[in-house]
Amino acid sequence: MKLSHKFVKNIPDTIENGVVYVSVDYSTAIHKCCCGCGNEVVTPLSPTDWKLSFDGETISLYPSIGNWSFPCQSHYWITDNEVEWAPKWTKRQINRGRIEEEQDKEKYYGKKKRRSILGFFKK
Repeated sequence: MKLSHKFVKNIPDTIENGVVYVSVDYSTAIHKCCCGCGNEVVTPLSPTDWKLSFDGETISLYPSIGNWSFPCQSHYWITDNEVEWAPKWTKRQINRGRIEEEQDKEKYYGKKKRRSILGFFKK
């Protein structure tokens, strides 16, 4: 499945099928689920969420998009504006993935917090 992308300041009220909207100002990308269920998929762009690459023509999002909260539970990558379907995950895999995401956030933001505190005391 081929997608297109649009760089926008604000996310539009109406999300078109097959379009990934990217707001650099708000560090967010949004699109309709690629399975066709119609759900809107929000991918925050941050060091602990998704990373966006743009090569001048296409976009890619990393890591994969797992829509575990949707009934479809679709799982895919967006690479060079193409959808690459991934294997469906079991409930155990989904739970393990969620735990790992939380641990990654705690590790990253915990370091940031410690750095800012240390910086405060060095002044």
